[in-house]
Amino acid sequence: MSTTSPRHLFVAGATGATGRTLMRQALARGVSVLPHVRPKSTGTDPASTWPKKAVLELADAPALAEAMRGSTTVLQLIGTMRKRFAAGDTYETSDIGTTRQLVDAAKAAGVDHFVLLTSVGAGSPVGAYLKAKAEAERIVRDSGLAYTMVRPPALEGEYHRPPGFLHTVAKLPLLHNLKPMHLDQLAAVLLRVSERRAPLNAVLEGKSLWAEVEAAGR
Repeated sequence: MSTTSPRHLFVAGATGATGRTLMRQALARGVSVLPHVRPKSTGTDPASTWPKKAVLELADAPALAEAMRGSTTVLQLIGTMRKRFAAGDTYETSDIGTTRQLVDAAKAAGVDHFVLLTSVGAGSPVGAYLKAKAEAERIVRDSGLAYTMVRPPALEGEYHRPPGFLHTVAKLPLLHNLKPMHLDQLAAVLLRVSERRAPLNAVLEGKSLWAEVEAAGR
């Protein structure tokens, strides 16, 4: 069920690799987008160049809900990597905790679509990383909000360097859906589902995700 009314996107994780790519595409096309930026990142590039932004900590629930008011869609692009654990990040705080904060604020602000960036394998999670992604998915699924979940395979572009063998095995017909996805392709799909508000209550993974990449012209 798509919608033709104007969409206004609130982007959490806008300063990460996927978020920056999405912001670049959105601003180039004149999409109505409000990126969330943590106070300590507001002066960094490219956040400092964005015409408008919501500068606040996600833990400030009233400010977050207020910043979201008027948005139709929340994109949750926040996640962490093991190499950032030394700085105090954990899967619990970065993947699960932020999803809970964003869901609560989205409900309070009257948002009608929640787009979650998750990962291939989250449907049958093995290991701490995928179990955190699966828990974030559960929070969204149980929220009562209409949602779209995007489970990309390995990513490439910027500092993402997938193992070379993935390109080789992905040439096999049965493993074609495992081929690495470029950040530009992922960002285009995230924008497409947000602007169309479709598909709803769906998980895009494998064939269905690559079909969206094609539909987005990437």
